[in-house]
Amino acid sequence: MDKPTEKIMGPEAFDPVHLPLRSLDMPVADEVHLWHLDLGKLSNPLNSTEPADSDALTVFQQRTTRRFYLRLILGAYLGLPGKDVHIIRRVKGRPELAPGLASGTLNFSVARSDGCYLVGVNSGAPIGVDMEMAARQPGKPMALAQRYFSEREVASLSGYDQEGLRRAFMHTWACKEAVVKASGMGIANQLCRFSVDVDPDNPPSVLDMQDDDHKAWKLAFAEPAPGAIAVVAARQPAVRLVGYRLVKQ
Repeated sequence: MDKPTEKIMGPEAFDPVHLPLRSLDMPVADEVHLWHLDLGKLSNPLNSTEPADSDALTVFQQRTTRRFYLRLILGAYLGLPGKDVHIIRRVKGRPELAPGLASGTLNFSVARSDGCYLVGVNSGAPIGVDMEMAARQPGKPMALAQRYFSEREVASLSGYDQEGLRRAFMHTWACKEAVVKASGMGIANQLCRFSVDVDPDNPPSVLDMQDDDHKAWKLAFAEPAPGAIAVVAARQPAVRLVGYRLVKQ
């Protein structure tokens, strides 16, 4: 029997949106707006002579730069300047809009890898996004899986050869990170409480979950940049991705 397949949203499907940002329409129904930012091609708001992902920036400056663009995007949805968008962190660390700023109506999640920054936005159910580089070489992936993943996932991963294991592990990790971010539970002691399909050639899905209905969760896969793995998770009937790429004027 042939494996199930689905069309992957590749880099060409991310429509360019130029700065400065104007008002943006809220995502509807099952839509998730997925924003990809190549920080090396965007201006550094702290110093316009350097790219936003410059190695010369301190960790604090890099975080401030990412927050600047996040607030800019969220503000365009809310009809506010970025400086008026206030973001708080919940106990487990998930960022969300401060009370009074459409909190619970506009949800977002962020991920970063190398010089790339990913922002997922939807209305209604909380979402989670994760992004990894496919070429990343995890140290001892089977040992990591045995420590953090479910028994079902470990059993499935054990059937892969070395190269197949690396690819399947990265796919599994991205799926699980996205689900954990959406749930707001935090990573600690949570990755083993549910299972995802470890096969990177199958549409991403949740196979079982403790304390919740796994069928209520939907995952979607995208490739926002060559070699990047992005997974979106949401507890909603479907996830329909709409991709955008923020670019300079």
